[in-house]
Amino acid sequence: MAFELPPLPYAKTALEPHTSAQTLDFHHGKHHQTYVTNLNNLVKDTPMASQSLEQIIQATAKDESKIGIFNNAAQVWNHTFFWNCMKPGGGGSPSGDVAAAIEKIGGLQKFKDDFKAAALAQFGSGWAWLVAKDGKLEVMASADADTPMAHGIDCLLTIDVWEHAYYLDYRHQRERYVAAVIDQLLDWEFAEKNLG
Repeated sequence: MAFELPPLPYAKTALEPHTSAQTLDFHHGKHHQTYVTNLNNLVKDTPMASQSLEQIIQATAKDESKIGIFNNAAQVWNHTFFWNCMKPGGGGSPSGDVAAAIEKIGGLQKFKDDFKAAALAQFGSGWAWLVAKDGKLEVMASADADTPMAHGIDCLLTIDVWEHAYYLDYRHQRERYVAAVIDQLLDWEFAEKNLG
């Protein structure tokens, strides 16, 4: 069964003014769709065609001969995850177990500072992540299509820092984009669900 582009969990205009409908048209409708199309073409008529996205990522993560499959599968997963990390009227403060876990790593402001730093320090294309690793939360970055999930690490939130994620709305100002995602769009309920 072929992979399909999952629908956005909100209307294309729902994240405005922080992320425009035009950006989502390109980012979701073109970039994400291209990864889905490429993955389907790469796994067609192979045993991977019947595997889950997660199984494909795990099987190809350390296999240089399958880097094309890994990159496209991971980008399908990363983007699907990213759309769910944001919501209209997001941002604010976490509650519940995530709030308690954030306090253990220095509090909300330290998390925001570290998350922003990870996103801004990523050279070229990649991702900043809030993950659960070894029983505690941690901020990390990954380059290109890499994803903590491929390494057995549980993801709670991410920010896409590939230029196509923000260039139409923010041009070269990655810092403004990252701040908008953190302060205005992060879905802490999604993070809580992922921690559970």
